[in-house]
Amino acid sequence: MLLHLQDVDTYYGQIHILERVSLEVAEGELVCLLGGNASGKSTTLKTILGIVQPRRGSVRFDGEDVVGRSTSYRIGKGMAIVPENRRLFGPMSVQENLEMGAYLRNGGQKDDFERVYSLFPLLYERRKQLAGTLSGGEQQMVAMGRALMSRPKLLLMDEPSMGLAPILVERNFEIIKDVHESGVAILVVEQNANVSLSIADRGYVLQTGRIVLSGPASDLIEHEELRKAYLGR
Repeated sequence: MLLHLQDVDTYYGQIHILERVSLEVAEGELVCLLGGNASGKSTTLKTILGIVQPRRGSVRFDGEDVVGRSTSYRIGKGMAIVPENRRLFGPMSVQENLEMGAYLRNGGQKDDFERVYSLFPLLYERRKQLAGTLSGGEQQMVAMGRALMSRPKLLLMDEPSMGLAPILVERNFEIIKDVHESGVAILVVEQNANVSLSIADRGYVLQTGRIVLSGPASDLIEHEELRKAYLGR
């Protein structure tokens, strides 16, 4: 198993945020973690990345328990993040932003650029343009491309639909599906259950810091409680 959280408890001070959270992502799998505001999604992502450390439980990545390891160690081991709201370097060009994704690697960037530009042909046309002048959808492509420049084993995506028009959300998730089909394991943290489950292999539903539902995406999308709570049916 590429990523395996087992019985993770995470606190902010005395506040218990995550309670016995267990989830896993296999190599080449696309998994979504669903939940509303204050459900614990962001804390789960921060725990995976090592931004916060769990008080109990294990976080195993690529065969190693990385609890206590730094975020930079985990990135070097093969994690990459597409953060909420993209967080690009606005005054830098598209190509310079992409180069930042490969700063831990030595050599081979030419092949990485070719791979990213094959996935996102528009970015090749915009490669000299300042990232801050791009549309929201184009900036999301840059953020994904930047993460892929590190050749990650696991791509973590934080609310990729946030701030995008519905038509761009659909296109964005088509791109996520393309990236997944290229062989990258992906964990998508999202509120938009409908579009996430439509491309995922499996899903988890987080509610007030606990996993309350999990299973194949095809089963979850038909689950009555989930349909009422997240799918508006």
